[in-house]
Amino acid sequence: MRIVQIIDSLEAGGAERMAVNYANALSKEIEFSGLVVSRKEGLLLNQIDKKVSYLFLNKKTKIDFKAVFKLRQYLKNNNVDAIHAHSSSFFIAVLVKLTLPKIKIIWHDHYGISQDLSSRKNVSLKLGSFFFMGIISVNSALKEWAKSYLWSSNITYFPNFVIDSSVSGEKINLNGFEGKRIICVANLRAQKNHDLVLDAANLMKNKFPDWSFHLFGKDFQDSYSDRLKKKIDDLKLHDTVFFYGTTDTVGSALKQCQIAVLPSISEGLPLAILEYGMYKLPVVATNVGEVSKIITSDNEGIIVESNDLNSFVNAIEKLINDQNYGDRIALALHHNVQLKFSESTIIKEYLLWLKSLTTFTA
Repeated sequence: MRIVQIIDSLEAGGAERMAVNYANALSKEIEFSGLVVSRKEGLLLNQIDKKVSYLFLNKKTKIDFKAVFKLRQYLKNNNVDAIHAHSSSFFIAVLVKLTLPKIKIIWHDHYGISQDLSSRKNVSLKLGSFFFMGIISVNSALKEWAKSYLWSSNITYFPNFVIDSSVSGEKINLNGFEGKRIICVANLRAQKNHDLVLDAANLMKNKFPDWSFHLFGKDFQDSYSDRLKKKIDDLKLHDTVFFYGTTDTVGSALKQCQIAVLPSISEGLPLAILEYGMYKLPVVATNVGEVSKIITSDNEGIIVESNDLNSFVNAIEKLINDQNYGDRIALALHHNVQLKFSESTIIKEYLLWLKSLTTFTA
């Protein structure tokens, strides 16, 4: 098989990281694995394996014919069988298929706001789905939505997965006291609900003055970001909550932390929790999306209802006060992630699914 991943950017988001993960993993399993970035490069460029063929299109507009024909030439030169298009990159994949009818398209739906899909309408996606050989959804709700809304008969569910080994990078130096750090990896978007973390930090700062919260994720410099920073000022949390922005050394940060949290009000299947599990951290997360498919019981982590501040704080305090309990659930989550959400497990299922599609020829 000769497969190319396409993604709009290489910024440190979930869809972008999965495009890189698929390209890297497939480079060990198939004849040719490529990664095409249409619009913008970013931090994840450093995480692409040397065996992966890479192309940057530098797409300027929604319909950029120069980028389309650059992609077309790349696909022809490398005898590519299939495009694995992530999120909105389906659009350029469909445009190039119109000039290369034999190319096959797999579309990967990473939509994160999966709590209410009834209002999700996208005419261009619906039309584009006519050209999809298959659709991958990152959670069961998205799979059911695709079945009801899109024109494709081959729809499957694959969870996100974590790479088997972390990419080496420079050590990042965290603020706060060693052995007393809580981490949250989530881009600064409203659905990630960082307010819950700030409110928890405010309630805990007097009782646990040595403990601190460390927030990693892209800062979009928007009203949400401005409001969070003002809240830190108003609550005087400068010595308790620290923002670091995006980094390609998040593994280094995870190794320096003792507890991990995810406070979202909406999720798909969060890659952050898989990474927490890989690094053997005890987790407190909200009960949204497919979180409960990763943390399947109290023996693997603590799940609280979304926006339930008291339960969120109590769960963190329980982990602070009972390190042995934290160690046990962290190890159990680690084993679950390795068993169900590892690179080898998902890629094996992915390749079997591709081979099962009668329209696919290697």
